[in-house]
Amino acid sequence: MAHPLPRPNFTHLADVQERPRFLTHWERVRHRQAHWFVECVAEFTGVFLYTFAGVGSTAAFVLGNILGESLSSILQIGAAYAIGIVLALVICSSTSGGHFNPAVTISFILFKKFPPLKGLRYIAAQILGGYVACLLIYVQYQHLISLAEGVLAEAGKLDAINFTPNGPAGIFGLYITPGSKMGQVFVNELICDIIIGITIWACLDPTNFMATPVAAPWIIAFTYGIAIWGYSPVGLAANAARDVGGRLAAITIWGTRASGGSYAALAALTNIPATIIGAMLYEFVFADSSRVITSSHVEFLAGHHAHVEHKDNGGFQHRVGLHSPRSEETTDAGKPQIQTLERV
Repeated sequence: MAHPLPRPNFTHLADVQERPRFLTHWERVRHRQAHWFVECVAEFTGVFLYTFAGVGSTAAFVLGNILGESLSSILQIGAAYAIGIVLALVICSSTSGGHFNPAVTISFILFKKFPPLKGLRYIAAQILGGYVACLLIYVQYQHLISLAEGVLAEAGKLDAINFTPNGPAGIFGLYITPGSKMGQVFVNELICDIIIGITIWACLDPTNFMATPVAAPWIIAFTYGIAIWGYSPVGLAANAARDVGGRLAAITIWGTRASGGSYAALAALTNIPATIIGAMLYEFVFADSSRVITSSHVEFLAGHHAHVEHKDNGGFQHRVGLHSPRSEETTDAGKPQIQTLERV
């Protein structure tokens, strides 16, 4: 039986701030008929934000190397992705739960009773967010990309370099480094993604005193940063939404030559079983239901349930436990216990 959460006297924003009538009406619609759409927009926006941050920094790095100007570095790229992840979580996760990664969504379907149909909508929104972000970055950098292509063409290197990590198309699509072995790249991807998966699950654990709801976004963001700083030169995707979205953008710009060959499947799919393995390792080895929930997580969970109660009933009208609603028809159906910590 779920242990009841404390029910403190929460002050809702509606209690102290009156919103314009049209926004109040929209909130009612959003909480009922349009909740699924708003959640998908949040997933789209979250992936858009960290892709926009990371791929923009990658563009400066790749084009700077081609044009002979030092405009970025792997350190900067990792930091950009990390900060983009934090922005995505801060802005969007309270609306959708903050998956921002198909592998995380699939893991929640398997381990957290997340509705599969809702998961499919999330994954589509995530990939679309990465796709749109990459296309916008291309528009913003188009003059420099054209200049870089001209430099490579003049040197007779465009065809050899374009569809590699060092070419203009490599800004958006992920490609294997020439000379690398697929097996080596697979192992690199698998290990990095398992570590990321374990970290995500550790931050989702409400008994983890070391990862409060406030600290968790930074812990996960810098775990991604570590993977990029240390292992991206070997070949790293880490997120199918960014990979597939970016690859589709590259195909849109350069045609099917930008598809990436057999590496495309490795980059898009490896992180999914790796994240599942990471979640399983945490559940079997590190999770312990006998541990106590931290005070910060109790407050966080109680606040989430107060939000649900306020939307549905205008206040606490029944005993609140640790389990989120399971029905697909409710506005928060499928959201796990720690909503804002459903990580990238």
